[in-house]
Amino acid sequence: MPSSNRLNPARGRTFQKRASEVLSQHFGVDFRIDYPIAIGTPPKEHKFDLVSIEQRYVGECKNYSWTESGNIPSAKMGFVNEAVFYLLHLPRGVHRFVVMRRDTHQKRSEPLAEYYYRTYNHLLDDVFVIELDVETGDLKELGRDFT
Repeated sequence: MPSSNRLNPARGRTFQKRASEVLSQHFGVDFRIDYPIAIGTPPKEHKFDLVSIEQRYVGECKNYSWTESGNIPSAKMGFVNEAVFYLLHLPRGVHRFVVMRRDTHQKRSEPLAEYYYRTYNHLLDDVFVIELDVETGDLKELGRDFT
């Protein structure tokens, strides 16, 4: 039987496609998946998970969950911070976001995306955090209006 970690890349791609569909409808734009944009000095290409055709909307997708016992997935929160770091290197005026799967745990009073936003919002500048319920397609923006 394959370990559950082996299935993570496929689950991540499935979430990425679902996020692309829902956010395309929400923003009224089409997204390219894994599209490279040069960032930094000297410029180096980074493949962003979701990039609109005009590059006005750029996002990273994180299909993370609380640990089985309800603990904070600390290493995964570090990867979200890394995604924010890359997004912050895009020019101002670009709508930059991290979209996270809505995940709850009986031991926790808030979904994981809300925990992330509450804990790390001081690092976000103008990067949006969007919580996506993959089953319903409902979106919840955390901390800012996005239009």
